[in-house]
Amino acid sequence: MNELSATQQQYLLQRRKHKRIVCISRILILLSFLFIWEFSANVGIIDSFIFSSPSKIALCFWSMVLDKTIFLHMGITLYETIVSFLLVIAISILVAVALWFSSKLSEILDPYLVVLNSLPKSALAPLLIVWLGANKLTIIVAGMSVAIFGSILNLYTSFTTVDPGKLKLIYTLRGRRYQALTKVVLPSSVPAIISNMKVNIGLCLVGVIIGEFLAARNGLGYLIIYSSQVFKMDWLLMSICLLCIMATLLYSLINLLEKWCLKRF
Repeated sequence: MNELSATQQQYLLQRRKHKRIVCISRILILLSFLFIWEFSANVGIIDSFIFSSPSKIALCFWSMVLDKTIFLHMGITLYETIVSFLLVIAISILVAVALWFSSKLSEILDPYLVVLNSLPKSALAPLLIVWLGANKLTIIVAGMSVAIFGSILNLYTSFTTVDPGKLKLIYTLRGRRYQALTKVVLPSSVPAIISNMKVNIGLCLVGVIIGEFLAARNGLGYLIIYSSQVFKMDWLLMSICLLCIMATLLYSLINLLEKWCLKRF
């Protein structure tokens, strides 16, 4: 195995140094924010009843860990988010494939998809409750409604912008449209599918929280709306912090999936 040149070693050293600086800077910004928040609440610069403080939020979280109620709320929200996310990905790919197979169908449905994608999804939540009832199905559908139409449009656009030279080669070799899809279109669209997944995981979480605001008796969304009504700001801010952590972890999982897919495809 050839040894790295001095220039290559210097470049790798600079890259590692850059990553360390970025990581340390992120941690320092977070710690500084938490310190200023805690200090301001303790000395009375801000009202700790309204704005709470990191220590109060930590104590609130620990108390809910001890009685195990927080795991119920987090588990329900996570379950609804993952189910809605998986359904969005599966349905989006199937519909995008159908649109790619039939240009006439894509021309017919294009304006409807654009309008539905532009519609404020929070306006659909009360209607979903009337149609489906106040249950988990309503919340999952609310989570799907936020992401699915944009996902279909983005995937279809990716399918139609695949290298035409590769498609022409398939057809020249007497390949069929199905073979063009499986050999060229889908493999070439893996980065676009992963990119859509990154966006959709956050959108599904937002949609689930909107649904939980209106139709849940458990979950972090329910905890947020309930705590705001009874002025338990510790619960409210704790739930928001947990949502931030949950969104970060889910996004990180998609990042790991992206690295695996890029190595394989």
